[in-house]
Order: sequence, then structure tokens, then C-alpha cells
Amino acid sequence: MMATRKPLDLTTLLEKARARAGAFLAERVGAMPNVASARTHRLAGRIAHAKAVPSVCAYCAVGCGTLAYVSPGGKLLDVEGNPESPVSGGHLCPKGSALFGLTVNEARWTTVKYRAPYGDRWEDRPLDWAMDRIAHLVKETREKTFVKVKNGKRVNHTLGIASLGGATFAIEENYLLGKLMHALGVVSIENQARI
Repeated sequence: MMATRKPLDLTTLLEKARARAGAFLAERVGAMPNVASARTHRLAGRIAHAKAVPSVCAYCAVGCGTLAYVSPGGKLLDVEGNPESPVSGGHLCPKGSALFGLTVNEARWTTVKYRAPYGDRWEDRPLDWAMDRIAHLVKETREKTFVKVKNGKRVNHTLGIASLGGATFAIEENYLLGKLMHALGVVSIENQARI
């Protein structure tokens, strides 16, 4: 009677060959050090000494958590998703991932720009001037378009002003904007951020 041979297990043979090759190299070559230059030892990440400040993405109504890394001097160094956020778990959409570029951007306007009616260029104006101008135009428009009674019913509203809040406001700011618009009698109130 002849003995039957077991079929060869290729996986086991490969593992054995790798183990033999590793042992052979270790005997002849020894442990190879990870050689790093002095410069490599001095390098540090740009957020190495930064403080991570928890925040919220300013784009939409989802409210994804972010970490804003700030240098000891107060300079924004980076923004990334906050892994402890119950909303997003550290993930950000492409717009949220671009928050740092939105904030730290040489092309970003940092002053009030005004273009006169029928004008062909933007002018820098002081913030106080812009706030006074907005207040004046809101008051003027409300007075021209305010309706006290319509079809015998008291309505006390204006259809000449509309309000659109957004996610770049915090919840408190959106609340105050809504209160102001209702107090003015504005009917067309919408808010993109509903958290």
C-alpha cells in the first residue's frame, strides 16, 4: 500500500521562505539603523506648539466641528475637522476643508467696499459710514413700503425688505437678526442655517 502525499500549501511555503530570508539577512547584515540628519531632528510640524481651539465650520447648517490651530502669537496656522465632534466626527466637506484658505488669503477683502449707483468702480469706505448708510436705507425703505391695514385688517408689515441669514452667523446672531426683522415688520425672512 502506498502512502498518499499531502497537497502543497502555497501560503505556508511563502511564509517559511520569507522567515528564512529575514533570518539570513539579519545574521549577515544586522539591524539597520534609521539614519536621520541633524536637520531632520530639528524639523517640527507647523502646528507643533500651537493651541487647538474648538470651533464650528461657518459654511452651512450642519455645524461640523473644527479645530483651529493658533500660534502663541495669535496667528491662525491651520484648520481641520474635530474628531470629537458628535456632528461630523472629524470629517469636513471640501468647503469646510478650505476654511484656512478662506481666512488666510491675501486676495480677501478686509475693508468695506462701496459702489455708487451707476458707478463703475469700488471704493473703500469706513465701517461706521457703511453702518449708517444701511440703517438709513432700511428706515427709508420701511417708511415707503410699510402697510398698516390691508382689506380692513391690521397687518403692520413691509414687503419692501427681505432678510436672509446664514451659517456664518452663530445661533445667537441669527436669533437677534430674526427678532430685528420681525420688529421691523419684515415678512420675507429666511435663514440658510437652522441649527
